Formats: sequence, structure tokens, C-alpha cells
Amino acid sequence: MTKPHNPDFVNPQVLTHTLEAKSIAGLYLAGQICGTTGYEEAGAQGIIAGANAGRAAGAAYRGEKAPVPFVLGRDEAYIGVLIDDLVTKGTSEPYRMFTSRAEYRISLRADNADLRLTRKGAEHGLVTDPERLAALDMRQTLITDNVERLRNFKLYVTDWAERGSDLMGGASAHKPGRESHKKSAEEVLGMPNVSLKMVEQVMADVFDEERTEKQSTTDGESSDEYDADAKMDPTPTSVYDTVEASVKYKSYVVRQEKDIESWRKAQGARIPPNIIYDHAVMPTFSKEEIEKLDQFRPATFAEASQISGLTPQSLVYLYHHVMKLNKEDRRKKREESVAV
Repeated sequence: MTKPHNPDFVNPQVLTHTLEAKSIAGLYLAGQICGTTGYEEAGAQGIIAGANAGRAAGAAYRGEKAPVPFVLGRDEAYIGVLIDDLVTKGTSEPYRMFTSRAEYRISLRADNADLRLTRKGAEHGLVTDPERLAALDMRQTLITDNVERLRNFKLYVTDWAERGSDLMGGASAHKPGRESHKKSAEEVLGMPNVSLKMVEQVMADVFDEERTEKQSTTDGESSDEYDADAKMDPTPTSVYDTVEASVKYKSYVVRQEKDIESWRKAQGARIPPNIIYDHAVMPTFSKEEIEKLDQFRPATFAEASQISGLTPQSLVYLYHHVMKLNKEDRRKKREESVAV
């Protein structure tokens, strides 16, 4: 016979972003007691609570002042999103970490986790292996160099189309006047259905042609201008995914930043009291989000942002929806005034 499992629960809003209790110094909480469900969520909290508890205890034992808190921001890690949601909004139901909760999810990728977090871990004394830090520096340099190589390599759009495919030249590659327009390898890689491998193949072909041309003009004479065995090496597999993703998502990251900045500036803006929360009007909203908005009827966007379960993307959509309603309302008023 089994007994029902009723775990203890502490409102996470009584915790700081280090998961330390605000009213009891030195008490750190993590896991199901904070209102979450799932092993990953518990483990994520354990990293932050454990790191801060250990550093605080170590400093106290050595008679040192309290260390700088180890906190991850919403733009740095999903752990940061999870903890910020818990300690600022609380939760009325078991919390799970969904990618939709993160406004910076395009930047929070598995391929760049080490770039985002290892250096910060080192700054707080959590990463001390010199070989690991050296490997990080080398990886960062490789990524920077390979993206820079893509940025500096340019061909006419007609050449991209002929050497690669129409995907690389774009739909208007063969239109009159386009033959004088150049695009960098970085810009071409940012186009749909174009891979880094495809772009680097074109770059390698051009490199080989230029090398052959230089070799033929020397007529067999010794020259320091070229190396007969030289070739363009492709991006190393260790950084391939990160180089490709950073270029592919570049425009989306810029747009993401603009949306978030617009949202931040709109915190004090008011939401019309007569707004209709309906899935037909807001198709991107989940049923849960529609129900919560209709239940709480937030008066401002700042109030809306405090509703647990409402994703950042939905908040941005709501902002654009309200701005559209306000614009239509102003247009109607102008038309009415002209009619009078």
C-alpha cells in the first residue's frame, strides 16, 4: 500500500536570485520545495543554490567578506529564466521550464553554452582548470576568425548563383543590373536553405582558381607569393555548428533585441479595459494564457508581465496588438471629427 506524496512547498518569492531565503541568511532552497517539477529543473536550481552556499560558507570559514552573488540572467541561461520566474512571479502550479518562457531563446543554444557560461564560472571561482579556459579561448578565436573570413569574402551575386545555386544568388540574381552587386559569404549563408558547407565549397573553388592562376603566371619560377600546396581549410568541426548558427540567427537576434527593447519601454503603457481576450483575435496565445489574461485583466504591461505562465513572446505580441488597437482608435476619432 502506497502513501500519497505531499511535498513541502515554500513560496519562491521569499528567495533571492541566489535561492537564499531573504529572512534567513545562509538558508538556500532548491528543487520541488520551490514549486518546480522535473529532475532538470531541480538540478538547475541545485547548481545555483549549491554554488552560492558553498562560496558563502567558504568565505565565512576563512573570515572573508561575503562573495559576489553568482546569478545568471535571463539573457545568459535557461537557469536564469527559471529562477527569475520563480522569485519574481512565484507559481500557482508545478513549474516546468519551457523554451517559450525565454525571451532570448534564439541566443540560448546548446552549441554556445560554453561561451556563455564558462567565463562567468571562472570569474566566480567555479571553473579553475587552466586547460579548460585555454580551450575556451582557442574555441572563441576559431569562431571569430571563421566568421570574419566569411564576412571578408565577397563575390558578385551572379557568381554566387553560377558557382553555387540560385539559392545563393537569390531570386533576383539574374535580373538586369544585379551583375554589379556583391554579397559577402556571411550574407549568403544567412539566406534560407544555404549551409556553411555549400558556402565554403564555393570559397575553396575560388581560392584554388586564384592559386592556379598565380602559379601559371610565374612560369615555374620560385616565388614567395604562393604556396603550391596551400588550400582553404573548412571550418573545424569543433566550431562548425556555432559559426553557422551565429550567422544564420544574426538577423533574428537583432529583431529579438528590438522587440524586447520595445517591450521594456512599454512597461508603463496602459492596456484598454475593454480589450477582448480571445483565441480568434490572439491565435499565438495558449488557452492557459488567454484564461489568465481574462481572469486578471491587467491594467498595464507591467502588471501583465507579473502573471505567471505568460511567456515573453506573448507579452510582446500583446504589446503590438494593443498598439494596433490604439492606432485604429485614433484613426476612427480623426474620421469622426472630420465628418462633424
